[in-house]
Amino acid sequence: MKKSQRINSIDLLRGLVMVIMALDHVRDYFHYDAFFFDPTDVSQTNLALFGTRFVTHFCAPVFVFLAGTSAFFVGQRLQKKELSSWLLKRGFWLVFVELVIIKLGWMFKLDYSMIVLMVIWLLGISMIFLAGFIHIPKKILIAFSIFMIFGHNYFDSFHPSNTQLSIIWDFLHVYSINDFGFFEIYIAYPLIPWIFVMPLGYYFGELYLPKVTSRIRRKRLLQIGLSITLAFFIIRFVTVYGDPQAWVHHESFGKNLMSFFNVSKYPPSLLYLLVTLGPSIIFLSFAEKWNNQRLTRIGRVPMFFYIIHIYVIHAFALLAAILTGFNASDMIIDVWVTEEPQLQGYGFNLWVVYAIWLLLIIGLYPLCKWYDNYKRNNRDKWWLTYL
Repeated sequence: MKKSQRINSIDLLRGLVMVIMALDHVRDYFHYDAFFFDPTDVSQTNLALFGTRFVTHFCAPVFVFLAGTSAFFVGQRLQKKELSSWLLKRGFWLVFVELVIIKLGWMFKLDYSMIVLMVIWLLGISMIFLAGFIHIPKKILIAFSIFMIFGHNYFDSFHPSNTQLSIIWDFLHVYSINDFGFFEIYIAYPLIPWIFVMPLGYYFGELYLPKVTSRIRRKRLLQIGLSITLAFFIIRFVTVYGDPQAWVHHESFGKNLMSFFNVSKYPPSLLYLLVTLGPSIIFLSFAEKWNNQRLTRIGRVPMFFYIIHIYVIHAFALLAAILTGFNASDMIIDVWVTEEPQLQGYGFNLWVVYAIWLLLIIGLYPLCKWYDNYKRNNRDKWWLTYL
């Protein structure tokens, strides 16, 4: 595979989920209700708000899965030892980005009394694990990854009594905040099962080798995507396993629908991964015939878009807070914006959120276009591969 070769359908999907992700972050920083209840709380939410949150569930799984696929493409021009080195460097860089650049964007301060481990940290750690995983025989790694993804919910109720083991277990499988005295660590993205999603994405890249024709690939993508999606519906209907939140029957169709699709993201349940990755792979089976230059461009510069959009959203939220009677200091965040009590009463209705989101995407596209062109015209600059 040549260094310059890219898969447009993958860039298109990545660009689409980046844009959808921005909607969730705009909602966090601008929606009035976000400061009072979770949008997936069936007892308080509505279909429009629930749908707005649910569609953004696709983002993290696609990021992690396709990061594995991108690593496979890189591996086509490197020896495995060289690929491991590349993954390690890339992984540690992403952890640094999370702890410094991303943190500053979310919080507007670099106070490490609270360390928040989110999706960029997860991508970095998953790449560090993948650096070792790629040396495991393919069939064993795929089988073990599938086993962990399907089996991890069995341990949802497991809580070690030993303090040290409990902290380790939190990093592995618990959405939690750990107090270490001088600082706290907010583990929004524990490692399991995320680190096993990336290896599946890695070997998924084999479908894009030159020996696989477009017709065969589209057929296999559709088969895989439909099988995963069907597995979600079967397991969800049975309601025995696969998610800590059981499907509860309600009197209204809307609440029944929301309850059925109300799957757990923190940490990601089996059903969460099935309902997001299945349709995403189906999308790829059709996307080879589609062409959307704007989304594809965004998908070619995901890290650039990710970093820029955080700073822009937070800056405009700070301005909006000032204009609506709040203090600028109210937008200096300690943990997460929606958990700041001083901001209760701030925000706008959902339709204003959508308007701000559209303006954000329109405004950021020229920057993404410029940076994409810059990267393509300066391939000799090694540092561009890290942003």
